[in-house]
Amino acid sequence: MMNASSRYYLSGSAALKWLESPCLYDIREDELYELDEEGLAFIKECSGTGGGDPRKADKAFAEYCISEGLLTLMKIDVRRPPVLRSQVPSLRYLELQITDRCNLRCRHCYLGPPLNRELSILELKSILDEFETMQGLRLLITGGEPLMHGRFSEMNELLPGYAFRKILFTNGVLLNRELIKSLNVDELQFSIDGMERGHEAIRGKGTYRHVMDALKSALDAGMAVSVATMVHSENLSEFGEMETLFLSLGIGDWTVDVPCREGNMKNNGAFCVPPDTGGQLLKYGYGKGLHGSGEGFGCGLHLAAVLANGDICKCAFYAVSPAGHIRDGLAAAWTRIKPVNLSELECADFSCPELNECRGGCRYRASMLEKSGKGPGAGTGLYGVGRDFYKCFYYGIMK
Repeated sequence: MMNASSRYYLSGSAALKWLESPCLYDIREDELYELDEEGLAFIKECSGTGGGDPRKADKAFAEYCISEGLLTLMKIDVRRPPVLRSQVPSLRYLELQITDRCNLRCRHCYLGPPLNRELSILELKSILDEFETMQGLRLLITGGEPLMHGRFSEMNELLPGYAFRKILFTNGVLLNRELIKSLNVDELQFSIDGMERGHEAIRGKGTYRHVMDALKSALDAGMAVSVATMVHSENLSEFGEMETLFLSLGIGDWTVDVPCREGNMKNNGAFCVPPDTGGQLLKYGYGKGLHGSGEGFGCGLHLAAVLANGDICKCAFYAVSPAGHIRDGLAAAWTRIKPVNLSELECADFSCPELNECRGGCRYRASMLEKSGKGPGAGTGLYGVGRDFYKCFYYGIMK
């Protein structure tokens, strides 16, 4: 019960962000709430050391924030980063490839053989600082296998000081209960590419047991857990069983995608599936996914990637076309990453009814055929203008 002297304080899992408009971000639940001018003024006051004056609050708004865990009546000792207007479009999601080292040699890995590169702790801290200043929401910690970073424990110790959601991507093989409990992340995403037979066909003998043991240990520890699955020729009959399993375990998000013929997949073409097959299996998966877009724009409007050599790209697939390097800063590179305008795609030419939902699919996958000179729009630019046929089959545009 609140008394007259009570003050409102921003909770430890909430952060004020100024994206295209001011927002309140719930790091724990990964929810974003837009604020009007009055709401912004009140939340700013609540984030200060003196807290928010209940007499200035819209009662319904304050009670809603309390019920959602965004505000508390207890003073919280948390470092609050500066709230600065972001660039437009805002950089909300950062794929941070801290190393390309890996303990597995997966047949579908787009990176190919590891080059044993990794970002230094000083480089990592600089990237984290700038991403927070740019009002970032989600940090996607990837590899390789990120746990193979030579100074991962030091990287892990940096994470609690930042006001964004941290998601660690892992194959699960190196995780155990003790290590899981030490992780300073908000979510673990496990790569699980089938039931035992399908998963091990592409990741190696014994890996399924390891990843499932690690996943269950993470759930037992109360961590948020998600799963990513790639469609390949050896797991086509296992998606129904995977769906039942993941739902029964309480997995909140399941992402399903089709690998591109890059890296190791170039030498393992038998695992590739055609668009009519792979597209149908994209109907599986559920949850929020990892990054969204915006009206009129394609995938990755708010996403960038930092690679293990320090290059900054639209996403990790575009390693050969970096927009900059960390030595010059994340913000400088972000200004050079041009959004994909849906109106410029072939999909818009025939008024595809699913374009605003599909958003042109994976532009890298779509551009691969174009760049070979075999498809429409060959040589028209980095992201191409052609169609991602896997998504065309998924949406029923092609039968």
